[in-house]
Amino acid sequence: MPRIIRAQDNRNEPLITPGRHGATLSYFNLIRLAAGQSHTYEAADCETICVVLSGRAEIAAGGQTFGGIGERADVWSGPADSVYCGTSARATVRALRDGTEVAVAGGICRQPRAPFHLPPAEVERVDVGSLETHTRRSLFHVLGHNARERTCNLQVCEIYPAAGCWSGVPPHKHDTERPPEETDFEEIYHYRFRPETGFGAQLIYEPDGTSTAAMTRHGDTYLVDRGYHPTVTAPGYEGYLFAILVGRHQRSLVPYFDPAHGHLTAGTPGLEKMRANLK
Repeated sequence: MPRIIRAQDNRNEPLITPGRHGATLSYFNLIRLAAGQSHTYEAADCETICVVLSGRAEIAAGGQTFGGIGERADVWSGPADSVYCGTSARATVRALRDGTEVAVAGGICRQPRAPFHLPPAEVERVDVGSLETHTRRSLFHVLGHNARERTCNLQVCEIYPAAGCWSGVPPHKHDTERPPEETDFEEIYHYRFRPETGFGAQLIYEPDGTSTAAMTRHGDTYLVDRGYHPTVTAPGYEGYLFAILVGRHQRSLVPYFDPAHGHLTAGTPGLEKMRANLK
């Protein structure tokens, strides 16, 4: 089954749900609305978060309504404003401006969780790598330590690789539950580029030598359910990845770095802080 979903008009219907495209844990939807329009989504047995990519919205879930969510014109305009919708089976997004786009990230959760607001001020930034080693990227933890006692096993971050740089390096995987060395997480990447003609590549390789590669373009989505998964952005283009992580057994993500590239693990600036933010 293909892991990549090419850019498309999904008509506000989920791109990935548990049981679709090989996913067993993860939910992903993109909701695009003009001012005054609304959309209600259902994600049974899941916790979800609505991350405003652009525009401004009113978001209602679990008997609560959060108004005026969203402070940026696009994903390149600062940290996200979001509403964690808890385990409400239904949530409604109403656009307050034209061009409102909301990413809905979710994961299996059968324990009750209440909604809450996550303003931009609570998003933590971590810079990793360097331009000299072509590994420079900035991670904005939208749903991370700021919510660890209030959620199940869902984490969300926005990643900004610099032009011509790699992300997901040193190569790592998280497909086996064997703490404290590694924990089992499903991951979704949604890619954007600036300018939109940009492109990159997503690599997947497994310990047995099996490997695949896919060209990534603006608006594509990829399910990472196993294997080491480095990704690269072409020179001359800024990259953006909306990353959804869902733990199969716990919320603490422990990536296992490929020992063949141990010298990179020791020499990548910011790597330890990034790992700490995922635990």
